Amino acid sequence: MGDAEARIVKVVPSIGEIAAADWDACANPDPATYNPFLAHAFLKALEESGAVGAGTGWTPYHLVIEGVDGAISGVMPLYGKTHSQGEYVFDHAWADALHRAGGRYYPKLQGAVPFTPVPGRRILARPGPQQQETERLLALATRAVASRIDASSVHITFLTEGEWQRLAGEGFLQRTGQQFHWRNAGYRSFDDFLATLASRKRKAIRKERAEAHSSVEIFSVTGPDITETHWDAFFAFYLDTGSRKWGRPYLNRAFFSQLGAAMADRCLLVFAREGDALVAGALHLIGGDCLYGRYWGSTSYHPALHFELCYYQAIEYAIAHGLARAEAGAQGEHKLARGYLPETTYSLHWLANPSLEAAVARYLADERDQVEEVNELLREHGPFRKDGGSTGET
Repeated sequence: MGDAEARIVKVVPSIGEIAAADWDACANPDPATYNPFLAHAFLKALEESGAVGAGTGWTPYHLVIEGVDGAISGVMPLYGKTHSQGEYVFDHAWADALHRAGGRYYPKLQGAVPFTPVPGRRILARPGPQQQETERLLALATRAVASRIDASSVHITFLTEGEWQRLAGEGFLQRTGQQFHWRNAGYRSFDDFLATLASRKRKAIRKERAEAHSSVEIFSVTGPDITETHWDAFFAFYLDTGSRKWGRPYLNRAFFSQLGAAMADRCLLVFAREGDALVAGALHLIGGDCLYGRYWGSTSYHPALHFELCYYQAIEYAIAHGLARAEAGAQGEHKLARGYLPETTYSLHWLANPSLEAAVARYLADERDQVEEVNELLREHGPFRKDGGSTGET
């Protein structure tokens, strides 16, 4: 019996049933590229706080693949969904089409980090000679789980381009999307970065930063300096933004306390203070080579403060700590003028209904072309100097 045949894939209803060391050895084997959203502690905080689980429409069906000796060689965060909220790769039209044809779209299966459109590995195979075979077995296992729970489809979202390419031949449809990321070209300072921008963009950023700092004090906290008072303040900001954007915020107050308890050294809270009162805040998570901007909010209006806390402070931190990039969440062409360039995101989809699958395949072919065309156009009109040089300013 071959090595691949001797392995077993299990479905686990709670990440707490998987040893953190085993999960993290698969999810983050290289500290240099550590992704905090794939960490056992992050996903466990979602479940233990109740943000994920009973009553949320996110039911864990995590996959674990192990050998006959019990050694774990791969894992995958997987959830049964009864809606399409908190995913950021939109399939509402697919659900409507199947419903109108007399079918049932929910439940479906989602291979993702809940509420978090952060690109990264989704099929977490431990490095080694069997890595790609483990990846393939886990991907195919999602369809077996879909059959078991009578799910209409499988969606693996914000995975890497490599996973996307390797698994396309296994019966998954390919989809692309767009985000805006900032790339560190070895800058020594924020001014070094500004010097690479066109004059008009450079002046606009300096004006925004001056406006943001004109009426508030901006500071950051991380690690053991983060207190429950900080989380209280930030959660109020998060609720304000969540209520305005999508009606019901996905995360609860308990999640942030658990995140801080388990991963404080990976949390960066950036606040604005007016007098003695905190008036705005942004949460970033620190990865091995990336600063991930996630949530922001404010209780009073201050010009350009959103750009400062979410983008410019992130760039400054990435430069100071030698991080390769900064990411600031989904969508937002307004990020382009601030040095964040378009990047392609990737997802895979399997649909049990042949007619729906054929229709979606045609749609995705056109959509991929459109995404590529738009990204190329936006890159051409980016904020950087066309000569690729520096102004020499300090």
